[in-house]
Amino acid sequence: MKKRVVITGTGAVTPIGIGTENFWNAVKEGRCGVDIISRYDFSNYSTQVGAEVRDFEPEQYIEKKEAKRMDRYTQFAVAATKMAVEDSGLDLNTVNKERMGVILGSGIGGIETFEDQHTTLINKGPERVSPFFIPMMIANMAAGQISILTGAKGVNETVVTACASGTNAIGDAFKYIQRGDADIIITGGTEAPITPLSFAGFCSLKAVSRRNDDPKTASRPFDAERDGFVMGEGSGILILEEYEHAVKRGANIIAEIVGYGATSDAYHITAPAPEGEGGASAMAMAVKDAGISPEEVGYINAHGTSTPMNDKLETEAVKTVFGAHAAKLAISSTKSMTGHLLGAAGAIEAIITAYALKEGFLPATINYTNPDPECDLDYVPNKGRNADIKYAISNSFGFGGQNATIALKKYE
Repeated sequence: MKKRVVITGTGAVTPIGIGTENFWNAVKEGRCGVDIISRYDFSNYSTQVGAEVRDFEPEQYIEKKEAKRMDRYTQFAVAATKMAVEDSGLDLNTVNKERMGVILGSGIGGIETFEDQHTTLINKGPERVSPFFIPMMIANMAAGQISILTGAKGVNETVVTACASGTNAIGDAFKYIQRGDADIIITGGTEAPITPLSFAGFCSLKAVSRRNDDPKTASRPFDAERDGFVMGEGSGILILEEYEHAVKRGANIIAEIVGYGATSDAYHITAPAPEGEGGASAMAMAVKDAGISPEEVGYINAHGTSTPMNDKLETEAVKTVFGAHAAKLAISSTKSMTGHLLGAAGAIEAIITAYALKEGFLPATINYTNPDPECDLDYVPNKGRNADIKYAISNSFGFGGQNATIALKKYE
């Protein structure tokens, strides 16, 4: 018999707020976290806009000596985990640590450390490369540090599926608990990709917006004048828990996860498959796994990157899966506010989707001013609205053709 899986805690480090309450309030207000990048001088780059986490002081969450031995992506994850555990009300002294695990997503890992230490190698020689270089850089270290922090001795994995990483991680964690292999999984995603080399690579791909003269409107999903995504950074952490375990300890349940779909385009390293068929398959799989009909879904948190190709093909995919019901669906891309957090995007968007169900509020797609005839659905333009919905899905699609969708249910 399949176990029920619920979300009992969340933590967020994002460009529009640190802490779930601050983050969710910013989402409801339609606040934009995009601006000219401040941590580096990108004035000679074709793109200078990004969604940075500002006012993040790692020492508020991590002992100073330990923080220096963590890449920024790990610092984000550890901070968000501390918030999520506190939010969940878990007593880490009494839970069965053998039945608690960590499944995290990150598309890139410690690239800032990689770049810093390469500079040291070139300028100062191999003897000056830090002994902490490897354990700071590797993409699984955030999950490792979370395990050390919490004492979780169950499964410990890192999912690397580009921009689908966070959603794949949550989906895998859901399945792990559903089949009875764990009681609690700390899951989500983390990313800190705003670095000179990483940014230069995306600029060369011509995948990012060049709206440097008006950064607040650079991320404009589904809008006819969209010209690329805006890179963001941060972390979203969710505590997933087996339902009976959560009820027994009197946990505050935020929402229930009920379905998961994961597919591959098998088509191209960066371009989505024609008509968005891979994304459509992931959505259909998640809905089927949830045991519901497409007509029961009331909201989609779209991948919605603000790139010309993604938004058009995701729209087509929604029409394929939902048919006539697509016109009645509310769809929004909260990347219009947060930017695109790559491997952490699905994690913060899962938190948004959970709270959309809990509070009956659909977040907006901001910066939607020029409708695109090829994107002709209800994208909740510019202002969020109240709506009592029972089921919602969240999409994430990544380079390499990897697609992931999770289905959530309002907890009643």
